[in-house]
Amino acid sequence: MLAIGVVLAGCFVTAADMPFNGTFETPVGKPAGWESRVWGGGGRATYEQAGRNGSWCVVIGSAEGGDVSWYAFVPVQAYSRYRASAWIKTDNVSPSSGKGALINLHEFPGAQSGPLTGTNDWTQVSFEFDSGKRETVQLCCLFGGWGNATGKAWYDDVAIEYLGPSEVHPVADIDTTKTGAPISKYIYGQFIEHLGHCIYGGIWAEVLDDRKFFYPAGAPESPWKAPSGGVDMIKEAAFVGEHSPQIAGGHTLLQSGLGLIKGKRYEGRIILSGSGTVRVTLAWGDAPGDRAEVTIEGLTSEFKTFPLVFKSGASTDEARIEIAAAETIRVGTLSLMPEDNVNGMRRDTLGLLKKLNAPIYRWPGGNFVSGYNWKDGIGERDKRPPRKNPAWKGVEHNDFGIHEFMLFCEELNTEPYIAVNSGLGDVQLAKEEVEYVNGGEDTPMGRLRASNGHPAPWHCVYWSVGNEMYGSWQLGNVPLDQYQQRHNEFAKAMRAADSSIKLIGVGDSGSPWSAGMLANCADHMDLLSEHFYCGAKPGLLEHVAQIPENVRRKAETHRKYLKEIPALQGKTIPIALDEWNYWYGPDIFGEIGTRYFVKDGLGIAAGIHEYTRQSDVIFMANYAQTVNVIGAIKADKTAAAFETTGLVLMLYRNHYGETPVAVTGDLAGLDVAAAWNKERSALTVGVVNPLGQDVSLKLNVTGATLSNRARVWRIAGPEPMAHNDPKTPDVIELVQDKATAIDEGVKLPKWSVNLFEIPVK
Repeated sequence: MLAIGVVLAGCFVTAADMPFNGTFETPVGKPAGWESRVWGGGGRATYEQAGRNGSWCVVIGSAEGGDVSWYAFVPVQAYSRYRASAWIKTDNVSPSSGKGALINLHEFPGAQSGPLTGTNDWTQVSFEFDSGKRETVQLCCLFGGWGNATGKAWYDDVAIEYLGPSEVHPVADIDTTKTGAPISKYIYGQFIEHLGHCIYGGIWAEVLDDRKFFYPAGAPESPWKAPSGGVDMIKEAAFVGEHSPQIAGGHTLLQSGLGLIKGKRYEGRIILSGSGTVRVTLAWGDAPGDRAEVTIEGLTSEFKTFPLVFKSGASTDEARIEIAAAETIRVGTLSLMPEDNVNGMRRDTLGLLKKLNAPIYRWPGGNFVSGYNWKDGIGERDKRPPRKNPAWKGVEHNDFGIHEFMLFCEELNTEPYIAVNSGLGDVQLAKEEVEYVNGGEDTPMGRLRASNGHPAPWHCVYWSVGNEMYGSWQLGNVPLDQYQQRHNEFAKAMRAADSSIKLIGVGDSGSPWSAGMLANCADHMDLLSEHFYCGAKPGLLEHVAQIPENVRRKAETHRKYLKEIPALQGKTIPIALDEWNYWYGPDIFGEIGTRYFVKDGLGIAAGIHEYTRQSDVIFMANYAQTVNVIGAIKADKTAAAFETTGLVLMLYRNHYGETPVAVTGDLAGLDVAAAWNKERSALTVGVVNPLGQDVSLKLNVTGATLSNRARVWRIAGPEPMAHNDPKTPDVIELVQDKATAIDEGVKLPKWSVNLFEIPVK
């Protein structure tokens, strides 16, 4: 038999792509994707090789009278028209209280074919329907139907055919006189963690991996190899960490898989001890001319630093660095970065981060923070010890610590938000961290900071006491009653170091944790942290909607706490939703380096809309995470690009208004939000169109007289699974269209995010 499928938005989806096996040919024994059910009376649902051409089909029979069906769940596109059809053969079908043999959509009024009764050879039945908001329908081969029937019926070649988009005429009623609480700029915050390739391999410019030799050279986990042997790891008088590699004369230590760009200069250093000549080679191919060399002489028994400078002759992701020893040497550490790095950070990634323009960055975790000692990340960078990442895979090189994070924030003109270790860390470690960051030079930690090159305090305002301490996965996790006491002790100590800081407590409104923290720690926090992540959903509308639904659920639960918990009376403790995002799919860009698509950008935009609607209780939101790890930006070894989600965050941060106004109306699947700009000289209107058709949205604006011309920024894709990549960064773009008339409706391409700025007359 021919494969039966469904046409969605111009793409043919076969039975192999979804759980709909309309020919009943796979597998033998039970039709894949189909189940049977007796709704009333009695009867048998069987699977027989008695179809139209001797193929397999499903059969329902009843001697005593029954209401029975075979059914399958079939994906459809919302707001679209379809024809459902099937071939049915009957033998003496006699309805008593039912209809006969037919097909229908369960719990979909009017979506049914005409019934067959009596005895009929193979006959095709069909009906048409409009899916409305539905993205899945339950298609039934029905016997009886709203009552019983006797006899027997065979069903074969069931199909659902896409006929085209439904006509939709959405209307948004915008009342500019009904305003909400001002939208905090902090809802556009970001989060970076020491995980995967977020910092190392994303933000940090280091070309080499494991540059301090945490893993023994030659070990399976190590990127460093010794093809001819002759390399030993020596613990005695190691330069940094537990050991340093010793290379015997005539042998080579190398690392491959490095990313280089043709014509770019790379600079760094190598720290060596020993004797004889050392040749350090950067190779971008195997031909004699595909390399640059630095020859080093003058080694001594003490470790000494030597500069490295190379210019790449090709662009490649498979370059290698080789350290060849004429006599026995030891390597303390080495580093290699592009010459155009900015304080050790990648210039390409920073360029995108500046466009993102996030007002605040949370750091260093995440689960990572519960096992992190911030003191490992200060002092001379080459001497900071490498550690096993306490929460995730790989090595924490400790090249990016407090000083580097603060330089990062200064470079981006953004605010720091630091999480302290309340897992395996203690109160004293947290207090000293606050003092190190914010204390004057007359404090012990302030003096230490000054000795490390930064005399002036940074005055970091936002601090969180721990991360997800409710979770069994969290290092140092304890029961809620114990953690409440721990939080209060941390808070008192941290405020003793700086009384001006604002503290964020750990919350989880899906458990007793948030209510317990608010009831017993309200005097020791300024905001409550909440987190959520969403997976993939089969329907586009439901995939998009789950982000705003989660935001709304968090806000509504929090309002209930504010109203019902006695300790909160007279206090304002809003939400810091400091981790939120989609999280699904394969790791393409390292650990948890999932890719994002047009459909995810639509959901993030709808999430921002919901944040603006909940502005009375949500003060901060930190998209998790910024680079590579479920990131808004993806970076490979030599290039970086915005994901669709990053384009959305950049758009709303830079162009959306500050005072939300009420939006109602028949929106036909669209997500619409509106806000006045700061001066109330223009109204901004955000519209997410997740439909597979172009739509015109009518704007009915009351309370203000607006121009008929609007600026519009738009993000749209050719299909929901389209995406950007560092190698192809412009598949999806943020574009500004010329001024457009709005009196007859604003035009919305399918699968698009649209932001209109409409001036006041």
